[in-house]
Amino acid sequence: MAKEKEPARGARTVATNRKARHEYFIEETYEAGIVLTGTEIKSVRAGKISLQEGFVLVKNGEAWLLNVNIAPYEQGNRFNHEERRDRKLLLNRREINALYEAATRRGYTIVPLRVYINERGRAKVEIGVARGKQLHDKRDTIARRESERNLRRVLKGDW
Repeated sequence: MAKEKEPARGARTVATNRKARHEYFIEETYEAGIVLTGTEIKSVRAGKISLQEGFVLVKNGEAWLLNVNIAPYEQGNRFNHEERRDRKLLLNRREINALYEAATRRGYTIVPLRVYINERGRAKVEIGVARGKQLHDKRDTIARRESERNLRRVLKGDW
């Protein structure tokens, strides 16, 4: 009997928030579990998630992921989930307190950076404590990235 091919193991990124790294300086990052319903996890595994306008709010000693869109599961029936509901994040007490302190400082916010499925098949969210960039900061970042790209090109000999 032929041996069936096993599915790939290991962490797999499902969605990233590329805009977050453009709009913010990421000071520190945390890994958090996320409480999902049955149809939500199936949509996440299918990659039907958008982090673009998402943010994290700490209220009543709990961390919540807000404004993240998880599309309805296509094979779901009348028990399908709501697209933009508040989802609880699973962090330990010290991490929640650190996030609360960071979020209450002026100019800081907490944004989701990526959602991935870990080795055990659990959905995880990488969140970052972020400080907003000004327009000149964004221009400096773009100029630095282009100069590094040109330097690599010259060193490689493709110029």
